Amino acid sequence: LKDTPASTLEGVAVELDANIELPQDVEEALDAGAAGIGLFRSEFLFLNRDDFPSEEEQFEAYRSVVEAMRGRPVTIRTLDIGADKALNGQHDPGPNPALGLRAIRYCLAEPQMFLSQLRAILRASHYGSVRLLLPMIANLQELEQVAQLLAQARQSLDEQGIPYAPRVPVGGMIEVPAAALMVGQFVKRLDFLSIGTNDLIQYTLAIDRTDDKVAHLYDPLHPAVLQLIAHTIRTANRAGVPVSVCGEMAGEVRLARLLLGLGLRQFSMHPAQLPAVKQQILRSSVPAAEALAQRILKSEDPQKSLQLLDRLNA
Repeated sequence: LKDTPASTLEGVAVELDANIELPQDVEEALDAGAAGIGLFRSEFLFLNRDDFPSEEEQFEAYRSVVEAMRGRPVTIRTLDIGADKALNGQHDPGPNPALGLRAIRYCLAEPQMFLSQLRAILRASHYGSVRLLLPMIANLQELEQVAQLLAQARQSLDEQGIPYAPRVPVGGMIEVPAAALMVGQFVKRLDFLSIGTNDLIQYTLAIDRTDDKVAHLYDPLHPAVLQLIAHTIRTANRAGVPVSVCGEMAGEVRLARLLLGLGLRQFSMHPAQLPAVKQQILRSSVPAAEALAQRILKSEDPQKSLQLLDRLNA
């Protein structure tokens, strides 16, 4: 199964990638047959310390993963962390960390730290296929600021004669409803998209899934959530911009056919989930998946949608 390419019954190719947190997770990803790393979280380098990691330390970590993947794509997400985590010896969670200074907002508020990360990622791109992913984008101004910092990073590397790949694709995470609604603008300015369903569900439904009192209301099949996901995939596909899902939905076997039917052709998940999702894809037909997706999009009752999915997967 590991070496069987993931494709549907009609032979439609589907890319199954792995999400990893640490460089040593690469081995598990390769053993599971991952086509690439769809999400390499860079937070591990920044946590539990009193200072920011050096550019060199970051570069070594990114390069080790890129080299281990032997030419397969590695998508490195820039720091996705907020003031709720103790960083650089500071600890000021702010009144509401989930809606505060986090992810791309935090990076843009700390330009020197961000520049150092961008340089490290660019340097790693010399050793394989690297893609740069920006978390929690919500407006075009953020992309403009990132573009300026990237140009600065490239210029400084050029001046020092340090090599990097001439073209590193830049993508954005769609995890804020504003980004999903504005995806038509983003596809003109980004090379790829990645839907972070965990946060997208949380922000769309105004639910903190770590709060036991409301966690039961966190529902990937809520019609509003599915409309945003469907709209994002459809818009990206029409524009010819690659789109993947890298949230927990991608690794849920019973949701694989639904996502396939919505037009998704790239999934990224924990390596342990890859074999089961691949088996589901190999047994799926695109027309049947599309018909299923249309039925579920028309449904107003997430509970009935879930029952339908369970019946089909029984």
